[in-house]
Amino acid sequence: MDDLQIIRLYFARDEQAIRETDRKYGKLCFQVANNLLACREDAEECVSAAYLALWNKIPPTHPKSLKAYICKITRNLSLKKLEFAHAMKRSDHTVVSLSEIEATLPDHRVVQGMEDEELGKRISSFLRKEKELDRNVFLRRYWFFDSISDIASRYALNENSVKSILFRTRNRLRAYLEKEGIAV
Repeated sequence: MDDLQIIRLYFARDEQAIRETDRKYGKLCFQVANNLLACREDAEECVSAAYLALWNKIPPTHPKSLKAYICKITRNLSLKKLEFAHAMKRSDHTVVSLSEIEATLPDHRVVQGMEDEELGKRISSFLRKEKELDRNVFLRRYWFFDSISDIASRYALNENSVKSILFRTRNRLRAYLEKEGIAV
C-alpha cells in the first residue's frame, strides 16, 4: 500500500492505517528509536507512541512524506525519552555523534531569534547541495544516530572514510551557515 492510501485510511479514521504504517515503516521506526535508546523495550514503546501520535495528528495534518513524518515523530519521542528517563544510560555513539555536530551548529544563546525550524531549513538547503553519499552519511550519523561502523558497512566504506566524510561535511556546513550570516 502506498503512502497516499495509508494517509487516506487515517483521514477515514480506519485502524488499518496503523497496521499498514507498521508493516511499511515499523522496522525503520524501531531502528531510529533503538539507535538512540539502545533498549529494545524502550524502542518498542516509542514506536507505539509514534503510531498514537500519528493517529492524533492525521487528520488534520496531511504530511508530504509519511516516511519522513513518522521517522521525525519517532526520533523526537526517542530523544525526549532518552533525555527524561535514561539520561545516564545514553549509548556512547549517541553522545559522541551529538557532541560532533554540536560544534557546527549555532548556540541559541548567541543567535537570537533563530528558530529551530529556520535552522532546519538552512541545513536542509545545505544538504540538498551536497553529493548524495556525503548527504546520506551525514543523515545516517546525525539524524538516525547510526554508528560509524554501521555507516561504513551500509555504504561499503572503511570507518576512516566515514569519519573523513563527516568531518569535511561538518566543516562545509559550518562555512555555509557562516556565509548565511549565522554565527557558529
